[in-house]
Amino acid sequence: MKNVLITGASHGIGKAIAVEFAKNGYNVGINYCSNSDGAVETKKLCDGFGGNHHIYKADVSDLSEMKDMFDAFEDDLGGIDVMVNNAGISKFYPFLEVTEEAWTRLISTDFKGAFFGTQYAAKNMIRHSINGVVINMSSNHVDGCWPGATVYASAKAALTKFGKNASMELAEYGIRVITVAPGYTDVGWNPETGIYDVMERIPLKRFAKPEEIAGIIAFLASPACSYMTGNCVTVDGGAVLPVLTENKFFKGVEL
Repeated sequence: MKNVLITGASHGIGKAIAVEFAKNGYNVGINYCSNSDGAVETKKLCDGFGGNHHIYKADVSDLSEMKDMFDAFEDDLGGIDVMVNNAGISKFYPFLEVTEEAWTRLISTDFKGAFFGTQYAAKNMIRHSINGVVINMSSNHVDGCWPGATVYASAKAALTKFGKNASMELAEYGIRVITVAPGYTDVGWNPETGIYDVMERIPLKRFAKPEEIAGIIAFLASPACSYMTGNCVTVDGGAVLPVLTENKFFKGVEL
């Protein structure tokens, strides 16, 4: 059986990714930072498909914890066939109110964690002579601009560019690096925030299901995509396609 390690797999998209890989016959490494109950639930769902699944607690912004996680994974399962750097913080701050602490926490989790997660995974793959796949989770914020997202979007933009360079350097080892950029995904947001009101502005008029993102990631990691590397795949229902949300009012009007 092949092995996959997924960060941030205790809830949301990460949880769906873990279950999808278990369904596809992988042994799954389930990383979490604080939601231990969620990690146990993810493992329970993965166990339903058979396989040998393990839970690893680690803050991906802390390299000592990251190293311990990779060492434990190697002891338990050996080589990594697929690495999914999914862990991230979706925090939004008005630019003029961003503190150094907030900046460091977000960049360290969303960019640094995936950067070194890719490096550690690649070293494992090379040791075990595995032509593996690394998938990093970016965001459609790379292409669109939302208020308060200056730090978050910058971290995801750095991660997307990183994937291109890393794919070039790791190609000689047979390791592929793919970036996935989801848009609005229904992970159980509080409706009182008004977030679901934006559905009307999305061309497909809905949010993605976590399982849809997970299915795409499993496909990208499969032999069907063996000639893809360095790509960024946007999965957002067309959310960033309109130049202005008001452009529907100009339909049929000569300007």
